[in-house]
Amino acid sequence: MEISEKLLCLFSADVRETDDSYVVEVPKREVETGTVDVGDTYRVALIAGAGEDDYDGEIGEANAETGEGPQPPVEPGEMRYVEIEDIGKQGDGIARVERGYVIIVPGGDVGERVKIEVTEVKSNFAVGEIVDEDV
Repeated sequence: MEISEKLLCLFSADVRETDDSYVVEVPKREVETGTVDVGDTYRVALIAGAGEDDYDGEIGEANAETGEGPQPPVEPGEMRYVEIEDIGKQGDGIARVERGYVIIVPGGDVGERVKIEVTEVKSNFAVGEIVDEDV
């Protein structure tokens, strides 16, 4: 799956039915952090939800000539704010960042927003250690 470099934010949300329409709520933090502006119009893409066991590691197509694909969007030692979206088979928190790239966060709980330090980076996932839970 190819995701535009114009991606402003990535979050999980349920589709709710209202009187005569369906609603996907944008988390308040996306507006408060300046990612999304109230009153502006945005294009929305819906991607089927998936747990860690369904994630196929795809973060973009490889370059057919060089065999190189996109590089992971994080580096070891990098500090990031992430939201835990799922829990993996081993009980670790799962967060997703640019292009759906997965970061495994041991000790993370679904819905929790934490500051992590990236400790390990692989081509299709990374591991991050929580450094601040009060974000």
